[in-house]
Amino acid sequence: MAKRPTSKKPKAKPKRKTAAKGKAPAKTKAAAKRKAPTKRKATKRKPAKKRRFTKKRFLAYLVLAGLLAAAVFTLYLDVTVRSRFEGKRFALPARVYARPLELYPGLKLSPGEMKRELALLRYHPASQPKRPGTYDWNGQTLDLVTRPFVFADGAQGSLSLRVAFRGGQVGGVYERGQGKALSIARLDPPRIGGIYPGKNEDRVLVQLKDAPRHLIDALIATEDHRFYAHHGLDPRGIARAVWVTASGGRVQGGSTLTQQLAKNFFLTPERTLQRKFTEMVMALLLELHYSKNEILETYLNEVYLGQDGNRAIHGFGLAASFYFDKPLSDLSVSQAALLVGMLKGPTYYNPRRNPKRALKRRNFVLQEMAEQGKLSQRQLARAKATPLGVVRRAPKGTSPYPAFMQLVYRQLKRDYRDEDLRSEGLRIITTLDPAVQRAAEQALAGRLARLEKDRRIKRNSLQGALVITSTQNAEVQAVVGGRAPRYEGFNRVLDAKRPIGSLVKPVVYLTALQQPQKFTLATLLDDSPLVFKQKGTDDYAPQNYDKKFHGQVPLIDALVHSYNVPTVRLGLDVGVPKVMANLRRLGAKRDLPEFASSLLGAGELSPLEVAQVYQSIASGGFRTPLRAIRTVLTAQGEPLKRYALKVEQVSQADSVFLLTFAMQQVVRRGTARSLSYYLPTSLDIAGKTGTTDGLRDSWFAGFTGDRLAVAWVGRDDNKPTGLTGASGAMVVWGQAMAALDPTVLTLTQPDDVEWVWIQASSGLRSGRGCPGALKLPFVSGSAPTQSAGCGGGSMGEAVEELGTTVKRWFERIFD
Repeated sequence: MAKRPTSKKPKAKPKRKTAAKGKAPAKTKAAAKRKAPTKRKATKRKPAKKRRFTKKRFLAYLVLAGLLAAAVFTLYLDVTVRSRFEGKRFALPARVYARPLELYPGLKLSPGEMKRELALLRYHPASQPKRPGTYDWNGQTLDLVTRPFVFADGAQGSLSLRVAFRGGQVGGVYERGQGKALSIARLDPPRIGGIYPGKNEDRVLVQLKDAPRHLIDALIATEDHRFYAHHGLDPRGIARAVWVTASGGRVQGGSTLTQQLAKNFFLTPERTLQRKFTEMVMALLLELHYSKNEILETYLNEVYLGQDGNRAIHGFGLAASFYFDKPLSDLSVSQAALLVGMLKGPTYYNPRRNPKRALKRRNFVLQEMAEQGKLSQRQLARAKATPLGVVRRAPKGTSPYPAFMQLVYRQLKRDYRDEDLRSEGLRIITTLDPAVQRAAEQALAGRLARLEKDRRIKRNSLQGALVITSTQNAEVQAVVGGRAPRYEGFNRVLDAKRPIGSLVKPVVYLTALQQPQKFTLATLLDDSPLVFKQKGTDDYAPQNYDKKFHGQVPLIDALVHSYNVPTVRLGLDVGVPKVMANLRRLGAKRDLPEFASSLLGAGELSPLEVAQVYQSIASGGFRTPLRAIRTVLTAQGEPLKRYALKVEQVSQADSVFLLTFAMQQVVRRGTARSLSYYLPTSLDIAGKTGTTDGLRDSWFAGFTGDRLAVAWVGRDDNKPTGLTGASGAMVVWGQAMAALDPTVLTLTQPDDVEWVWIQASSGLRSGRGCPGALKLPFVSGSAPTQSAGCGGGSMGEAVEELGTTVKRWFERIFD
């Protein structure tokens, strides 16, 4: 079968692909090549999409970072809250006490002095005293109940005592209940100050159980009546605070007690939203970790309630004592309401300065209590009718005895860290005797004012210092650093380094008397013109105060009349280095220049350093470091350190005996003879006057049988005062000692000391009763062996002696 011829169909042109609806048409290679730039543009647009994506992620990260920061901040606050709250919440200042008064039969103590002691202890009068800290006088008999106290030798409970006074002293001490006679009874010591934290915060810690219920009611009714219902925040108060701050005003009240505690305990007082936010977070954390009672107890101890000078009163425990002189548990409703009312502004509502304002605020608190159902209308009316009842007290600041407290602090710093002294609540019993301190303060301030008036010296231009110690145990009993004893500034007892003038002379003479085979009290010294040449210094030509020379004078008279020229000769003979070394052995801690002028007191010491030197002389040649502290206890009453006596012999007793006898003659017939205007010569006081060039410094140092004192009078600008040691410092010394009824200075004679009658003009032995004869002590074997007898020139000597006696009598009248 023949095939059907086929015909070729022409090739169809390839159809251009059409894009489906909504799709872009396919591109040819050429078009792709032609569109290449467009493709690159498309590539550049992708990063733009990436930037929009990064911004969103940045915002997300920012939120996440904020949440993380808030969490970290909250964690930080949580750690802060718990570490403070669970550790030592409060820095407790060291409490410093004076010596405790010990009563025993024969103690020199008048009823007036006992009354001042009771006032210092803040004891209260009461008929039939039964509570600790109360007393009752019945003529010359005192009934009292002491407060318990923890001493170094153990706790002492409250004592019920009867003390009989007779003739200016304690006649007997008895137990009131049984009438049993006691050999000694110790009172609790008066508190004289503290060593405080940086802001001088003081507080007495109390437990919640110690607070009366009406105090808690007043606090909650006034400050936070929903305290037991909320969890640290009051939404209405927060809203009000935010609204006022956002409106441009100051952040207002409305904080809960927990917020107030967070602000006072952890934060600064600034008023900002940031601080408010932190306070709110901390309040929530406090409520999360601690009970309401723990928060409330801490609040009671933390709040600020006033100022006592430079001492800040914190906590209701101390405020109860400061304003009402009673423990917190004894506060009445009206008293508790007053303290709560003061929280709003302790200065503004100060009841001592603004009693009307304080009364109005107290009554507001009482009204709030009544509206909250905590007081009946009858109780409200009775409380409102009650006077404020605030006790009167002069501001004392950190201490009424700042100069003595500075000495205590410096001695404590040798053994304790400053942080521990200001935060551990240590109890420090010192040596201060308030009666001695009072006498010293009155003598210094009173005498300086009198000197300015009598001698027409510019008012308040004179300054002074006075320190008094016990000769028996080297305890510092009084320190007055200036004529304004409450001033806490420059302490002249500790820090005024002044030339000591003739106060150095006893050391010069002691150095000589320590060589008895060469020098005795009868040794004749040359009082004639002297010019001393020393390499590196100008020629030194000392002069006597009276501008005269006296020829040959006995060693004892050179000291008694404080002659300069023979003193310098004597010092040069024994050696200036030996004298200065002796001064250091006696207690001076600084190295003084070893020049000839140092023999007349050109070197500078403070009154306290001088007191240490003279303490060694008064102790018979035994150096005992002056101490202001007896013992240190922990806050719980456990002994930490007792400051026992440390005694070191620095000179032989015989030479010190001779020197002390000579110093007694200084007071009896020498430069200090006018001291008899204040104290009887029968006391046999030993002392030495001191005057520096230009009458710039006036000194007196001396001691009785029981006390030693050093007085200085001068000017802070170092200008002349016109006062000698006898006309300035000695009158201060005399008035202070006269108020203390000192005991006789009776010297204990060493076994190797003998007494011999001496002719003053020749230094040889003389008969008893011969004109000009002196009975002097000598170290055995050192007395002169030759005798002058009573013949020869004895009549002339008698006339001369009579003339000298008359001259000195007139000098005493017109001194």
